[in-house]
Amino acid sequence: MSGSTITQSATSSLSRAARELELRRGEFDLALHLGCVRSVPDEGGGGRRVARAEIDRVRAEAGFPEALRERVKAVGTTEGAALMGVTSTRFTRLARLGLVVPVKFYLNRYRVVVWLYLAEELRQFATDKQNARLLSGRTPEGLRDQLDEGLDLRPRNWRGRHMGFLLRQTEDPWARAAVVASLLGPVQVAEIVKDPYERAHLNRLRPAPVSQAAPDSPGARIAERITTADAPDEISWLRADLGQSVCEAREDRPAPRPTPRASIVAAPESAPTALVGRPAGAPMPAAPPSPTSAPRAARERHAAVDDPLTTTESMRSRRLLGWLRRRSPDARPPTAP
Repeated sequence: MSGSTITQSATSSLSRAARELELRRGEFDLALHLGCVRSVPDEGGGGRRVARAEIDRVRAEAGFPEALRERVKAVGTTEGAALMGVTSTRFTRLARLGLVVPVKFYLNRYRVVVWLYLAEELRQFATDKQNARLLSGRTPEGLRDQLDEGLDLRPRNWRGRHMGFLLRQTEDPWARAAVVASLLGPVQVAEIVKDPYERAHLNRLRPAPVSQAAPDSPGARIAERITTADAPDEISWLRADLGQSVCEAREDRPAPRPTPRASIVAAPESAPTALVGRPAGAPMPAAPPSPTSAPRAARERHAAVDDPLTTTESMRSRRLLGWLRRRSPDARPPTAP
């Protein structure tokens, strides 16, 4: 039995692992991101898989499957506010200030961004006594000023969290650099990674888009704005991180480049067929001169051999004309009687 067959039998596809762990696909994806379920790369290049031993480990945990589902439960603004015992307006303010961090998002049918939060994290925030002043009463003045200026840290906090999820799934230096590059615009990446072959390699390793919308659709453009850094300090930090990541990747191995093709010199069409059997090291026979490139005297000699009478008369006439021109510029050749 081959090694690939053994690997396939010892692991399961993500969809099958989700069924065996009694999770919906969205819940299973969060379980992978949060590290509740560990995956391994497919040796055949087909994405990621889950080892059979990992499935058995998760199923053997106490309270399975309810405890696992509770750990990966994500809620929206209304349900999250209810869990924390605050109004939806206050909950949104806390999220915009970055005090609670979204774990995922989606676009509803009206193309409105819906942020989702881990229910377990919201309960922990609400039970922390240090956060009591944020859950009731007036919002502190400094925080109110930031909200009045339009502060909204939800996209940025999601990007930071999502990047951490992706980096935990790979140890390959180029793939890790591609994760960082995926959060920057093309112009920013081109300024840091000037080699076009390295940029092409990063694009090939770029993580799959989080949105399932068709490319260049309004939904895809909204998702692109969320997944691309926009704050100056965030861009500066990511640019520095990308530069360092690419340097580490180059030290590991260079980016693939096209293989140079050997130059092929075509033989002239007029090459004699006798060259096919020419012994190695023998000198190349000279090609016969072209009639147009042969010296004038040689052409005349060849012509004299073919027709001595005609050629001799022609040569005498040319010599006479040349002698008359040298004698006088106004001389004219004698006229035949």
